[in-house]
Amino acid sequence: MEAAWIALIIAIVAIILSWIIGSGVVLAGRSKLWVLRAPAAAFIWFIRGTPTLIQIFMIYFGLPQLGLGLNPYAAGILALGLSGGAYVAEILRAGFNAIPEGQFEAGRSLGLSVPIILWFVVMPQLLRIVVPALTNEAMNTLKNTSLLSAITIVEITLYAKQQIASTFRPFDYYILAAIFYLILAEALNQFARWYERRYPALIR
Repeated sequence: MEAAWIALIIAIVAIILSWIIGSGVVLAGRSKLWVLRAPAAAFIWFIRGTPTLIQIFMIYFGLPQLGLGLNPYAAGILALGLSGGAYVAEILRAGFNAIPEGQFEAGRSLGLSVPIILWFVVMPQLLRIVVPALTNEAMNTLKNTSLLSAITIVEITLYAKQQIASTFRPFDYYILAAIFYLILAEALNQFARWYERRYPALIR
């Protein structure tokens, strides 16, 4: 249970971080300024083209060589947040593209500022489109916490490995680990469904 709580807390913080990063990246990618669009495109290209485990190693083992040492938890959260952020940005980009340009033009014709248009005109429509995909990405982030066992974080997977090493019962403990991941993933799924029921005007 302690290992499951560690995995869940890391996943929640990483998911929130990925939403923040993804929102920033998609807005930069939609900017008219090349100096913002180019780094956003390069970030998505790099993250999508490299394994998440390599990204974790680069942050945990690579940043100390640049004078920025992070503990395993901070490194793991940052790595998962960056990894998920690229996919969140692509999800949001697809959502923005699905909204007719006339929605933006109508808001501008009424004299609304860009933040007001994004929050009150675009966001309700965007949520209806992207929430299912964001839920799937959140589950992927949760499952990717298993990769953090490679940098000594005692979450579900590493705890299972430790018990296997002392009991020589791999089937039992890997099945148990799978059950814990299923429970946590279903909890996220149920939260998303609650959100859909709670805000039907935005989602449906």
